[in-house]
Amino acid sequence: MTAAVLRTQTATAPYATSQPLSFESLTLPAPRAGEVLVRIERASLCHSDLSVVNGSRPRPLPMALGHEAAGVIDAVGTGVDSVVPGDRVVLVFVPSCGNCRECNAGRPALCSVAAETNGSGDLLHGPAVLRDADGQRVNHHLGVSAFAEYAVVAESSVVRVDSDVPFEVAALFGCAALTGMGAVFRTAAVAEGQSVIVFGLGAVGLAAIMAAATIRNCTVIAIDPNTEKHALALAAGATVCGTPEQAAELVAAHSLPGGVDVAIEAVGSARVIEACLSLLARGGAVVSVGLPHPDQQLSVQALQFAGAGKRLLGSYMGDAIPKEDIPDYVRLWRDGALPMEVLHTDTVPLTELNEALDALASGTVVRRLLAPR
Repeated sequence: MTAAVLRTQTATAPYATSQPLSFESLTLPAPRAGEVLVRIERASLCHSDLSVVNGSRPRPLPMALGHEAAGVIDAVGTGVDSVVPGDRVVLVFVPSCGNCRECNAGRPALCSVAAETNGSGDLLHGPAVLRDADGQRVNHHLGVSAFAEYAVVAESSVVRVDSDVPFEVAALFGCAALTGMGAVFRTAAVAEGQSVIVFGLGAVGLAAIMAAATIRNCTVIAIDPNTEKHALALAAGATVCGTPEQAAELVAAHSLPGGVDVAIEAVGSARVIEACLSLLARGGAVVSVGLPHPDQQLSVQALQFAGAGKRLLGSYMGDAIPKEDIPDYVRLWRDGALPMEVLHTDTVPLTELNEALDALASGTVVRRLLAPR
């Protein structure tokens, strides 16, 4: 099978020239016990992929990249009973063991076993199965490695969806929707009549806006320096849009006195987290879903947490429970409440992946989908 493999994190933009990802022929593996083989139909390029390419997120190399996708079950290993060959599935980048402290607490997105295997490039049920033409190990990306014709993943890395869900829509539920919508529904538990500000209008930020817009009488303020994205935010359900320089003015005009109830940081910037805290009402919450560079540090007034009851909440994969949340989000999409198509910029062949990295880095696309065949 063909897969996009990263062998160095030293390539620099423009990636169309430096070509960090090579398209290699890997041995097509068979699923082991507890695993499934998925024929990838659409994979989506996310900033988390770019963070691996540019070195912001160190990973063991070589690695077959890609973590947001949809496809069809091609084969199943022993013990698999939630899907059968022919099922359409969404891939999820955090499998869950079901037995660790976090899984037992009902927080599978924080599964400690998955965190360990995702970090090492292995799979939940055993060592990496990908091999290159020389028989050498190729690591898995977040238990998925979706920039390929096929992927072997843990059973808990797939969620079945109905066959009427287009692959271009289904692919977006595995990362963008779980992360952005989960930040609203699960992490912040935004309530009727509250106000929300979202910084960053990439796919995750737009998904958060869609979620907040489904909540009765919720005011949604969308912020991004790229004014070309403001129309997308309005299409996603935002009440009003502006640039970072306009954020304080918009909060004053469109929320109750004192600030917003919830601020969602979907940029990956410590400076933006600090700005979010300054816009909160007493008792409000900042939800951090972006991935700042590990070197970034926060510098905020400590007193505002105990003195004003403000909260800073981390949200990994939206605190999602994928087996529950993805079917719920699909129903909302089918009912017209989630305009997921807003996130889909275009679809290109997988072989244009390096060029797609440049488009993502420049902010000219939201979600560019890749077709392996």
